[in-house]
Amino acid sequence: MTTLTSHSMCAIQQLEHNLSEIAQRFRQPRLASSLAAEDMVLTDAIARLHLPIAIFTLDTGRLHNETYEHLAKTEAHYAIRITTAHAKASELQAQVRAFGINGFYDSLEARKACCRVRKVEPLARALTGADAWITGLRRMQSETRAELLYESTDQTHGCQKFNPLLEWTELQIWAYLSHFKVPVHPLQLRGYRSLGCQPCTRAIGDDEPLRAGRWWWESPEHKECGLHIAPQEKTHASH
Repeated sequence: MTTLTSHSMCAIQQLEHNLSEIAQRFRQPRLASSLAAEDMVLTDAIARLHLPIAIFTLDTGRLHNETYEHLAKTEAHYAIRITTAHAKASELQAQVRAFGINGFYDSLEARKACCRVRKVEPLARALTGADAWITGLRRMQSETRAELLYESTDQTHGCQKFNPLLEWTELQIWAYLSHFKVPVHPLQLRGYRSLGCQPCTRAIGDDEPLRAGRWWWESPEHKECGLHIAPQEKTHASH
């Protein structure tokens, strides 16, 4: 078991306080999990504290086999059920007809269209009825996330959005996983520092940015799928 620093212990205590507060403030809080390291920290904290926060994941239909195996392992480890949200078949068929099965390699337009059908629209359905949306986003993950806030109003989905790990470092994430013996996605032990769909994700070197393996053929400022881009958000004070 990893010995945690006093700074990490304080961060964990703050995380537990924040998650407990969210669970008390809202009637339908939900965690959107990719099953990556950050989301596993949140899942573990929610399970340890027995908080009434539902957890869901987006099954795009093009995930790694290891992701499905990790999903099953996580459910068994915590004795919980993680809901899966899927794309609508008719929308998938229309997207493939328009751009081709692997058209996302050809243009930014095609890639965003694929993400919209497989991720953005299923997310909207998964958040229907939710009044709080929790994510594992961190400021240090990429330049597109440097201005993250702890809490904001997501007008697109009609709920409050929370980023409880926004100031955590990667070292703190992995120290937590080790200390609490949290199941880790096997691909993250093989150089996949960010997880997504199999055709759009690759392993990276230690000297590369955290999200360099996502849509590596695109420029850094485009490395988002659309789940977390909401320019109309009204910001709130961070914790």
